Amino acid sequence: MSLPVVEHTEHPFARGKLTSDGVQWSAEKTTSSNDYESVEEATVRPPVLGEVLEFEFGLTCAVKSSGTLESVLFKWQARNAGGNWVDLQDEATYPANASAYNEYTYSGRFKPAADFNALPFDLRLVIKSGAAGGENATGKVKSSSYIRVIYAAS
Repeated sequence: MSLPVVEHTEHPFARGKLTSDGVQWSAEKTTSSNDYESVEEATVRPPVLGEVLEFEFGLTCAVKSSGTLESVLFKWQARNAGGNWVDLQDEATYPANASAYNEYTYSGRFKPAADFNALPFDLRLVIKSGAAGGENATGKVKSSSYIRVIYAAS
């Protein structure tokens, strides 16, 4: 007997007060560190667990710098709940002179991989300043960001 295939879709970020235009953002995270720091993190817990077949993501963030000399570096990561982080994309760079917010959307399907193949799972956006020169990197996550998990229910 085969297990039923289940789809679970969730918008786990930037919850809060409603807005007149429907656009919501997480709180801003600002750092001057050249080490990655989490902007916002969410745990996805579908109501029924099972074996993951595929993940799908549509993740939108906005980043900026406080000055004109340093880039902002960022990436999306996921992991089995409490495990080791896995990069969902290569490190991205918003180049120097990035003093206005720029939105970036990363989307697509992701096959289960070592350290990211189970339910529940954690998801986050991390940012850092491009150098140790003292300029700030700021990021935020858009509420339209979503995840979809396809799995065989147990």
